[in-house]
Amino acid sequence: MCLSAFCLRPPRRSSSKPLLQSPPNHPTTEVPAVDLPRSGSDRDADGSQGVRVVVSTQAGYPMNIISNHDFSNGLESWHPNCCHAYVASAISGFLNGVRSSSGGNYAVVTHRNESWQGLEQDITEKVTVSVKYTVTACVGVYGDLHGPAGVQAMLKLENSDSSISYMFIERILVSKDCWEMLEGSFSLASMPRRVVFYLEGPTPGVDLLIDSVVISSERMEIMVNTQNHVVNIISNHDFSCGLEPWVPNCCHAYVASKESGFLNGVRPNSGENYAVVTQRSECWQGLEQDITAKITFGAKHDVSAYIGVYGVLHEPAEVKATLKFENSDSSTGYLSIGSAFVSKGCWQKLEGSFSLTSMPRRVVFYLEGPNPGTDLLIDSVTISCDDMEVCHATSVDENIVLNPQFEDGLSDWSGRGCKILLHNSLVNGKILPVKGRYFVSATERNQTWNGIEQEITGRVSRKLAYEVTAVVRTYGNANNADVRATLWVQSLNGREQYIGITKIQASDNEWVKLQGKFLLNGVASRAIIFIEGPPPGTDILVDSLVVRRAMKAAASVPPSDEGFRDNIDSRKVVSTNIISNDSRNIVVSCSDAEHCEDVSHGANIIRNSSFTDGLNWWNPLGSCKLSICTAPEEFVPLAKDSVNHNQPIRSHFILTTNRTETWMGPSQTITDKIKLHVTYQVAAWVCLGSGATSPHHVNVALGVDNQWINGGQVEANSDRWNKIRGSFRIEKRPSKVIVYVQGPPPGVDLMLSDLQIFPVNRKSRYKVLKEKTDKIRKRDVILKFSGSENEGLVGASLKIKQIDNCFAFGACINRSNIENEEFVDFFLKNFNWAVFGNELKWYHTQSQQGKFNYKDADELLEFCHKHGKQTRGHCIFWEVEDAIQPWVRSLDSGDLMIAVQNRIRGLLSRYKGKFRHYDVNNEMLHGSFYQDRLGKDIRAYMFREAHQLDPSAILFVNDYNVEDGCDSKSTPEKYIQQILDLQDRGAPIGGIGIQGHISHPVGEIICDALDKLAILGLPIWFTELDVSAENEYIRADDLEVILREAFAHPAVEGILLWGFWELFTCRDHSHLVDAEGNINEAGKRYLALRQEWLSHADGNINTQGEFRFSGYHGTYTVDIATASKSISRSFIVDKGDSPLVLTIDE
Repeated sequence: MCLSAFCLRPPRRSSSKPLLQSPPNHPTTEVPAVDLPRSGSDRDADGSQGVRVVVSTQAGYPMNIISNHDFSNGLESWHPNCCHAYVASAISGFLNGVRSSSGGNYAVVTHRNESWQGLEQDITEKVTVSVKYTVTACVGVYGDLHGPAGVQAMLKLENSDSSISYMFIERILVSKDCWEMLEGSFSLASMPRRVVFYLEGPTPGVDLLIDSVVISSERMEIMVNTQNHVVNIISNHDFSCGLEPWVPNCCHAYVASKESGFLNGVRPNSGENYAVVTQRSECWQGLEQDITAKITFGAKHDVSAYIGVYGVLHEPAEVKATLKFENSDSSTGYLSIGSAFVSKGCWQKLEGSFSLTSMPRRVVFYLEGPNPGTDLLIDSVTISCDDMEVCHATSVDENIVLNPQFEDGLSDWSGRGCKILLHNSLVNGKILPVKGRYFVSATERNQTWNGIEQEITGRVSRKLAYEVTAVVRTYGNANNADVRATLWVQSLNGREQYIGITKIQASDNEWVKLQGKFLLNGVASRAIIFIEGPPPGTDILVDSLVVRRAMKAAASVPPSDEGFRDNIDSRKVVSTNIISNDSRNIVVSCSDAEHCEDVSHGANIIRNSSFTDGLNWWNPLGSCKLSICTAPEEFVPLAKDSVNHNQPIRSHFILTTNRTETWMGPSQTITDKIKLHVTYQVAAWVCLGSGATSPHHVNVALGVDNQWINGGQVEANSDRWNKIRGSFRIEKRPSKVIVYVQGPPPGVDLMLSDLQIFPVNRKSRYKVLKEKTDKIRKRDVILKFSGSENEGLVGASLKIKQIDNCFAFGACINRSNIENEEFVDFFLKNFNWAVFGNELKWYHTQSQQGKFNYKDADELLEFCHKHGKQTRGHCIFWEVEDAIQPWVRSLDSGDLMIAVQNRIRGLLSRYKGKFRHYDVNNEMLHGSFYQDRLGKDIRAYMFREAHQLDPSAILFVNDYNVEDGCDSKSTPEKYIQQILDLQDRGAPIGGIGIQGHISHPVGEIICDALDKLAILGLPIWFTELDVSAENEYIRADDLEVILREAFAHPAVEGILLWGFWELFTCRDHSHLVDAEGNINEAGKRYLALRQEWLSHADGNINTQGEFRFSGYHGTYTVDIATASKSISRSFIVDKGDSPLVLTIDE
């Protein structure tokens, strides 16, 4: 059924008289009568005496139930009501002449077309019935006013029957340029489904200013003990409401009470009830409660529970309190909080504490522990936070999208260039909502960007990460199509930006979840989120949209500890001392020898790899046939450069025949040989046999449960043996791992010799690299001090400090990044080169024919030059068709040639002498758009023309997968041949770009590729380096491998990272700094290596007036101290083979 667009907002009502009078100026302290029943109904779970305390507004500090009451966190928790709002501050700028009353920030509510439009906050979870709440708000007005304007405080009450009512709190008259205090109070006789507080009132066109808001209760009853305030985050802590929301974990539970009857002889310790957990067949079975939304990282939480046991017991039984973490990568971890030994017939107090340094996707608290068959009894549970205000503030998991499930129809939503309709079903009930009662369709779409949108201006803050989740599908087209979530942002100066948040393939068969993250670097004057993407004519269906602050990722643990955590899930480990409760650093102890044993580095895990034992351990994958063949010794090459062999390679190989599928070949099961998080190197020799008429791709593959992993690939021939080199790593415990060799078409025989898979020993490799690095990156230096004999410098002490390494370390930056102060600070301190992400690419500078946008590139270039950073120009052209804008793809060959000429001349003339490097035609090993349409010489033409227009720029080729052996399209040999072909056509190639988007790198493989490319005598740069691993420690290890290999190779002259800030990298899990500025383990490793590659020395000037040391190339300072004076000088150590002699003058 389709419901046409409508608005559920009721007609505006007239002001009603206040329901409560304003409170007196000095409320009195109320001291309640305290009734302590014998059963201890007000006794806390920790056993201390509990009372219901009335907190007086005069005697103490009442808790403000308004979140972000002074707008110090922007508009977080506040929402403009059908208008716009932003926060004025010293950073963003105040309104002309209007300063904050409190000296900080204030909110400006603008674009108001109705008097009732203002700023609101949901306070449903913070108010209770029969409590008097006092409201105080400091407000102002701004605009064209000829007299005072009215401002009023209101409550909007949404009732369970869906009706809406309004409660007037107070109204005052406010003059322009004056802050006024609005004061009032309210009380609720019954609890609505939703309570919203808001400020409204000036006439349309007048801005409403809000400095601060406080809502506090004069009589706030909370359970506290006589020692300290505690706020219990456990719901139904004493089981007075049955088991809700407690859940038994693979067992049964019920609540014993007077009405239902107690266990024989067991009375409650407090209250009237207790929980009985029974039919337990495992010791870990117990009672649990999800506390994800109530917990905060960084705060200490104290746990106190009264527990008992029941059953046949001969000795005390141990009961444990535990946290279960479900992380974003679907892994599970456990945190032991505390334990207690309990005797039958006694209630025992269990105590402990914990704090989290990061927030998992889900946190579950549970009690477990007695032996199977023993019932666990739970009287009450308390989890309290030391900082009551912090706990309360961070428990709010607020969606900044209004009307996210369309319960209010299409209110707050609009079509983006199309029509939107509300539905409760489609296709005769075959399409139904997932969560609520309705979903929305975006229909009559004529453009891919048409869809459904909502303005979130004022509800999203800069420099904070937000997570977006939408449930979507398509309608009216059977084909799969991309559905995207996009954010349109307009800055204060009018600049527009589109932020692609995420995309997913959707169909009309089922609902799918669209998930992603975004971050705003700069201040937004407007922000609109929308769902778009499918081709015109296809409807988009949206069930719900959630945008909320992104949780911080769960803390990574070192790889060896993760192996242990993987085993924890089986619940068979002995040790439970997994994480130190009171430490912010995670410490994992391992009691399982299988997961803690040393890996045998260099040992081949393939059994019978030389086939001397026939086909033992080998199996055909599929219906193919395997046989062992013997050839002359010279026919099978020795793979001595690929592995360390335990014995000589023999001239045996496997011949695979009768292949009817590409995946058929020899295989071996290696499940028991694989260790988690270990990087394995792969080496093998393959050759094509009968049936091969041309080269074909052959690769070593791994079947890991239902996942395919590439272990290395080569384009093989039938006339010679071809070497495969590659690597892999497995992060999660598999049930089965098979290695097999596959690839040629059906009917082509395949030969395999000497397959080797062995764990890589990175530490031993680093020792070799250290020697290489010192040889090529350091130079012996002799400092000679003039006048040493006359001035008494002999014997003087000195300190030498290197302040910069001249080696190029750079990073990719985007235009919006330079609006983020923390991003800029990290970049300027830790990089000396920059490359632009998209701003120089043709599809950015001229997305539409005839319309140019150089503004972003100009501003980035100005930023880099201002701060002394060298820049690479990426890129003039891009050979891959998918990266070329539609208007260029649509041109015929003649017009395309004109467009190419205009592009290269316009770009290089504009920026002549400003970019040190250019990537002329990106990824020519993987694309051929221009070559296919304009002929083979077009590539060399681009180089020749670029050099003529800007002779000072070094021109690069640039491609990916050259260094890791995983891609037969881009081997070093093919890259070399491409460069030679271009040079033969007159292309002035000045450098080789290796992008370096790599996973589980192996140093020897990278070095081998660099050695081959270095034959050309051209400088090599890693131009887009990143490594991707969800675990930060593994990411750090991978990054260190590449950085050390590159820095130790004489042909490499620079390394640029393709981003370092979360949400601004090419690949997920490749960042060094999270979205909100916290440096992770990979970032710390990068900084540590940069420090390692700086030289420092101290000592004394010798009798010849000299000081000798060896240091990395770069800039230094020297400080000399004598008895009478201090001298400071700077000097540069440049490259050279002979010792550098420098004279230091006074």
